[in-house]
Amino acid sequence: MLNEPLINWISFPLIDYKKRSLFLILFILIISLIVWYITFTQWKSPVFFYIGMALLIFELLPYFVPTKYLLFEELIVIKYPFAKVEKKYSEFGCFYIDNNGIMLSQFSRPHRLDRFRGQSLRFSGDKSEKDIVIAILKENIGAKF
Repeated sequence: MLNEPLINWISFPLIDYKKRSLFLILFILIISLIVWYITFTQWKSPVFFYIGMALLIFELLPYFVPTKYLLFEELIVIKYPFAKVEKKYSEFGCFYIDNNGIMLSQFSRPHRLDRFRGQSLRFSGDKSEKDIVIAILKENIGAKF
């Protein structure tokens, strides 16, 4: 069993960023209307509408669900409503601040593949945990860019 976390926080972008969320929902509605028009009226094949919308929603799902982050002495735990990810600090070579929070890279320097191979720690809306998280990562990972 794990000890108490050094820090934990919850990130829920749908609630934290209300204007951005409104634009995202409007964007999804506009895209769904366009795809519906093309697939139902022109192609007469509604299965493509359902596949396309499922892919769009699945890709944007992390934005619509709360994510809990826990930083322990030796590992990071990320809890989604449907999954749990545990990573040791030793799996990462560096970290850097990006638009949404902190990106943990498996490489010794920032790399183009970080989005696919790395791990993102998204801050909460008020970013109150930012300084503590950076201090913990500097201690455990070291290389900050």
